[in-house]
Amino acid sequence: MRLNEVVYNDAAPVEGYGPGFFRIGGQVYQGPVLTGAGGTRLWTGLEDPAPLLALAGSIDVLFLGTGAETAHIPAPLRGALEEAGIGVEAMASPAACRTYNVLLSEGRRVALALLPV
Repeated sequence: MRLNEVVYNDAAPVEGYGPGFFRIGGQVYQGPVLTGAGGTRLWTGLEDPAPLLALAGSIDVLFLGTGAETAHIPAPLRGALEEAGIGVEAMASPAACRTYNVLLSEGRRVALALLPV
């Protein structure tokens, strides 16, 4: 079996998560977080679409972690993201973290917005 080291070029992978926190790039963030090639920062949640819309043109897909369970994205937010040309996939935050890490390791243009579990 051949093993290859995974290299993340422009963004840090999610290294862990737990009740109310995420560990990304060696740093712990409490609460909702947004991460991608532009770095990682705290986010105020679904009521704050501006940071997500600012990603237009720099990513192909935004993974939206909706907490412990998969939830629907509010229709106005989904519409605004799609109008901006941002594909969005909602899933439970643990699944969003795993999917983001895999696509990030493949060099894809992705970002991740997470609500805590």
